[in-house]
Amino acid sequence: MTESPRYDKLTALMADRYSCREYEPTPVTDSEIRAVIEAARLAPSAVNRQPWTFVVLRTPEERQCAIDAYSHRPFLKQAPAIIVAVGLHDEAWHRGADDKDHTDIDVAIATEHVCLAATALGLATCWVCNFDPDILRTRLELPDNAEPVVIIPIGRPASGEVPEKIRKPLDQIIRWGKF
Repeated sequence: MTESPRYDKLTALMADRYSCREYEPTPVTDSEIRAVIEAARLAPSAVNRQPWTFVVLRTPEERQCAIDAYSHRPFLKQAPAIIVAVGLHDEAWHRGADDKDHTDIDVAIATEHVCLAATALGLATCWVCNFDPDILRTRLELPDNAEPVVIIPIGRPASGEVPEKIRKPLDQIIRWGKF
């Protein structure tokens, strides 16, 4: 498709990233956590507002609030660390035409930077958006302007196998000139 080694490395990294639901108990180091959050720091955001913060939960007691917010999936209990991506609505850019709040978009971009950086370090992650935000708001003592957007379990995958991905063909998702 293209003759670019950088592009090939990027798409290989993207192909290796998957939603991991089984983790080894091996701890994630401080330097690994800092590296993936550094990747988030480098993410673009609307008008460069960077309306996010990342709460790292490492101890069993800290991780319990995320487990309680999403208790029906056992893989959160396995992950040696959990990152909660928090959106700061009062810091986000809002589009002038309709006041659209870009917090979720900006946090999503930063979260995927976290997930790709983790993959590059041999770690695995999973986007978890199905949770009770009130549990996290209370237990993490979030201020009124802060919303937990994504729970990101992070650790070493129990299996070295990247599961097969089912994706729509390119011709089903691309349009030229109009919808």
